[in-house]
Amino acid sequence: MTERFIKNEQFNFICKQVAFIKDSIRQHIPPQVLASVYELSNERIMNCIPNMTAFQRDILDCTNLKTTDEYDQTIVDIDAYRLPFPTITDLQLKKLFPKTKKLKLPDLSNIDLKQITYLSWNDSRSNRKYILYDLDGTLVGIECSFSPSTTNNTCSICHGKGAVTFFTTITKEKKQNNPDYFRTIGNLICADSHECNQKITDVTYLEKLLRESLRK
Repeated sequence: MTERFIKNEQFNFICKQVAFIKDSIRQHIPPQVLASVYELSNERIMNCIPNMTAFQRDILDCTNLKTTDEYDQTIVDIDAYRLPFPTITDLQLKKLFPKTKKLKLPDLSNIDLKQITYLSWNDSRSNRKYILYDLDGTLVGIECSFSPSTTNNTCSICHGKGAVTFFTTITKEKKQNNPDYFRTIGNLICADSHECNQKITDVTYLEKLLRESLRK
């Protein structure tokens, strides 16, 4: 049985480093500069997943690769070690959003769980966006409102440029002296969550957003 250990955002990060190496090879840069590119990118690949076992390090060890074909094959090979997003049922989704009476559920049959860091879908009727993520081993979800219009800008979650929409979420945080206080968080996010999941290489902001939104 294949030991899966590479999360979607880590796989994207590895692909980004490989793309940088391949681009450097095609540019025919001086050998000493290319050697530095190999060393730096391979080091980043080896450090993108914390606490790896010796077996896992062997899987990601690219130090002996030299050609673009070899790097392409490595990406194909490590695809088998990608860790899928946790499986979830419609009942579990409803329990995560108990106050939403008419929750629009996503079509999970069309989603490749290996290719997502977070699960998100829109309800265009109410301009609501839902985001699910495995935070510290627990599946959590937040409900946001989003603008139907888009603009070309940088996404706060994946840091990639593209069509983004403004979204807001109301936190659960309350002030002791003001029980009616609710703080709103607003930012830009990719209009297409599938595209966002293909570009994300770091979950720092996503986790910060979720922690702040769920803070009581």
